[in-house]
Amino acid sequence: MMRIFLFLTTNLAILVVISVAFRLFGIDGVVQQNGLDMGALLLMAAIIGFSGSLISLFLSKTLAKHGMRVQIIEQPSTPFEQWLLETVARQSERAGIRMPEVGIFDSPQPNAFATGWNRNDALVAVSTGLLQHMNKQEVEAVVGHEISHVANGDMVTLALIQGVVNTFVVFLARIIGHTVDRVIFKNEDGPGIGYFVVSIIAEILLSVLATMIVMWFSRYREFRADAGGAALTSPRQMADALRALQRVHEPQDLQAKEFAAFGISGKIGSLFSSHPPLEQRIAALEQAG
Repeated sequence: MMRIFLFLTTNLAILVVISVAFRLFGIDGVVQQNGLDMGALLLMAAIIGFSGSLISLFLSKTLAKHGMRVQIIEQPSTPFEQWLLETVARQSERAGIRMPEVGIFDSPQPNAFATGWNRNDALVAVSTGLLQHMNKQEVEAVVGHEISHVANGDMVTLALIQGVVNTFVVFLARIIGHTVDRVIFKNEDGPGIGYFVVSIIAEILLSVLATMIVMWFSRYREFRADAGGAALTSPRQMADALRALQRVHEPQDLQAKEFAAFGISGKIGSLFSSHPPLEQRIAALEQAG
């Protein structure tokens, strides 16, 4: 909760600074003369920008369980499930977090993900494909990677970053739409068709740039999670787990489903990828080791 409070307070301060800067440079007065209330727009943009990402964050574990049909291990029915629970418990204790729920979901692709609204109420799940294609040491490294995501608060951090960029997308798109509507279309009677069309187009274009920013942060957090997984196991073990992914078909990118996944997506371009290339991640582990 402290992480959320500090992050929201920081970004509220950013919005206040922007409002003051607009006022000092006279932009606020010019915009208001043209019928746009900057303060109200900032507040509306923040509400719109953060509401979706925070709702997704708080519902992430429930959505993951149902969307991926995760079978939560409450009472282990096999020696492997017992080992998996013990591994998660041991790594969670070392990482200083409460043990997350542990589950398995049916997927032929080797994958795993961690999700949850805070580090002490999380879920770690692995796919049946992961268990089929990796040995215990490699699975242990993958689990360490996911535990590190939880311990680092990556789900919260990325949700809040998404909220910040969403706020600026909404804010700037409305200003662009309002300016074009008044200056180019000469509409003095309130928002016209130009405002709505230009705002939508601007929001789409700005959202593309915003996605690039969020994905950059996501790739950075993946390197940190790899380092955390290496600390909980070993750099060699973590690198071996990544090499195991290279031996099979590229796994499904669960980040597209708004989960912090171990999967890699290389089909949509590096700027829009939530994960760095496997070669870079392995190289970083080898250099650190």
